[in-house]
Amino acid sequence: SIFLGSFNKLIYYLLSHFHLIFMKNTKLQSLAVGHQYSSMGTQPILCGSIPGLVPKQLRFCRNYVEIMPSVAEGVKIGIQECQHQFRGRRWNCTTISNNLAIFGPVLDKEMIIKEAKSAFVHAIASAGVAFAVTRACADGSATICGCDTRHKGPPGDGWKWGGCSEDVEFGSMVSREFADARENRPDARSAMNRHNNEAGRASLNDNMFLRCKCHGLSGSCEVKTCWWSQPDFRVIGDYMKDKYDSASEMVVEKHRESRGWVETLRPKYNNFKPPTERDLVYYESSPNFCEPNPETGSFGTRDRVCNLTSHGIDGCDLLCCGRGHNTRTEKRKEKCHCIFHWCCYVSCQECVRIYDVHTCK
Repeated sequence: SIFLGSFNKLIYYLLSHFHLIFMKNTKLQSLAVGHQYSSMGTQPILCGSIPGLVPKQLRFCRNYVEIMPSVAEGVKIGIQECQHQFRGRRWNCTTISNNLAIFGPVLDKEMIIKEAKSAFVHAIASAGVAFAVTRACADGSATICGCDTRHKGPPGDGWKWGGCSEDVEFGSMVSREFADARENRPDARSAMNRHNNEAGRASLNDNMFLRCKCHGLSGSCEVKTCWWSQPDFRVIGDYMKDKYDSASEMVVEKHRESRGWVETLRPKYNNFKPPTERDLVYYESSPNFCEPNPETGSFGTRDRVCNLTSHGIDGCDLLCCGRGHNTRTEKRKEKCHCIFHWCCYVSCQECVRIYDVHTCK
């Protein structure tokens, strides 16, 4: 099982209700041990109504209810980025809209596949949680955290530290405590999920950059202040997609330890460079997703729009799995012949254009 399986109602519930709750004057010292703040009488009721949370996640939710909307937002942006990155693939990160399940059986705890797509989903969702929590801390949406003051170092030539450096370590810690709470079994699936979750969070650290702002008359930049910032999440998505394309296939090994049998992973091919902690890993081959299959969560590719001129996976030949495609014409109203008028507005006419739309048989 994975933490995404717990979220089949989490996004809807949290974004609908938890924004009504606000905690003030609390300090977060540790997310792992010790008594935490849980004085709000409504918290157990709210958190208890979220299905599928393991005890550790439930305690986290009750103790840190203020940042739970950011956790839900992080999963949401992870889903959206997954759908963008796989928009032209046979499996396009489809969600089931009518029952709020995030990824359907493809990531259900009983039917999860252990291949590279699962690796990407874990990584991008874990990164999304860390990203959203970090951003909420920096913009003041969450009061139990704030700016990063630990990694500034000396200023550079022509600039000084200013603004609010985003505390990606805190965001990653929240993601680790919540997302990895389900991955505590001594089996290969948990080992794979923990590794890929951490790879997703590491992508934030790898892509942090100095964002600067100039101060002075007429943009003279007499003074320039800089702070550490996360990139746009699309940068993280592109980065993790590259990791997906070069993901490492592993094999499962069993070892006898004091607690019993433990499964670990090792690279399948010794002549390849072994994966680092920032690479994605998997240990099962992917199904082709050509036909609907509830056991793998595949919706098939029938009626998917394909690109007639492409020779890639989004082309009609590959996307339609050799079944052929249908073509229909579609009329679309678009703005055209736009003119800028001084000063200052733009006027446009409305044109009807005809397009050919190709869909898989």
